[in-house]
Amino acid sequence: MRRVLRNNGLSLAMFGLFAASLLGQVVAGERTYNQEQREHGGAAVDLAAYLRTGHFVEAVFENWESEFLQMGAYVLLTVFLFQKGSSESKDPDEEQPQDRDARGLGSQPGAPWPVRRGGAALWVYERSLTLTLFALFAGSFALHAVGGARQYGEEQLSHGQPAPSTLDFLRTSEFWFQSFQNWQSEFLSVGVLVVLSVVLRQRGSPESKPVAAAHGETGGA
Repeated sequence: MRRVLRNNGLSLAMFGLFAASLLGQVVAGERTYNQEQREHGGAAVDLAAYLRTGHFVEAVFENWESEFLQMGAYVLLTVFLFQKGSSESKDPDEEQPQDRDARGLGSQPGAPWPVRRGGAALWVYERSLTLTLFALFAGSFALHAVGGARQYGEEQLSHGQPAPSTLDFLRTSEFWFQSFQNWQSEFLSVGVLVVLSVVLRQRGSPESKPVAAAHGETGGA
């Protein structure tokens, strides 16, 4: 058990923080939603019912959407774009292991199944990280639209206006305001990390260059 915890500590910590944060959002969100309901003469809901409201669904997937878009775009852009001196970039002047063609390497020990199989399986596997991240973005985008339409519809009905469909909500400035306000912050944070990692360090982190590395040295190794 100790070895399992040591070998998986980073993912366990991150998913633990995620679960705790999501629980906090649920509890605080339910109270906020019910307070708004009472202020507008509506009925309060229990926790299970709150999880099905547009208020909760929109808030969750609006944020997931921006995170997966940021990660997918970043992984894809680092294939062919560089930042000299950054630990987050490949070195533009040297061939990197990530760029090597895996065809013909299926016999090496521990090679993943798609590498051994080759063909279409290898083609997909070579792009599987980006494809999965963009698929998660697409799913979160759709659920943001569904939850947002539900929440926006409740607000419209309270003002005597008809509730829009999901497609109608996608055409509103409200939906795109929600999306862009999250997207811009994600791209800003990644850009800041890329630039700051040129001159700043964190001893012990693989996201940083070695403390004594020259500012012009690219990559985290």
